[in-house]
Amino acid sequence: QVQLVESGGGLVQPGGSLRLSCAPSGSIFRFNVMRWYRQAPGKEREPVAMISSNGDTNYADSVKGRFTIYRDIAKNTMYLQMNNLKPEDTAVYYCYAYNSRAYWGQGTQVTVSS
Repeated sequence: QVQLVESGGGLVQPGGSLRLSCAPSGSIFRFNVMRWYRQAPGKEREPVAMISSNGDTNYADSVKGRFTIYRDIAKNTMYLQMNNLKPEDTAVYYCYAYNSRAYWGQGTQVTVSS
């Protein structure tokens, strides 16, 4: 059973930064694609960023230029670096991975507030 272990959420002021981590059990290369999603209170879960097995990335328009998704192969971990955070980024962030079926992390809370 594949597990995705997330960490790195917290409370940050507007304009601040956070880095989320997603560490899968087993090799990170087993997944065709990995993503970050987020779900704000009262809203549907939405995709934030994606990285493919060959390293291609894409982002939601709302986070382009502020968020970066990347992998550290040596640490077998995927990250989401979030800069210039805004209150509207407040949500539970979920790690997602796919390789013939979908896997989800448990979610980590990000709160952007002064």
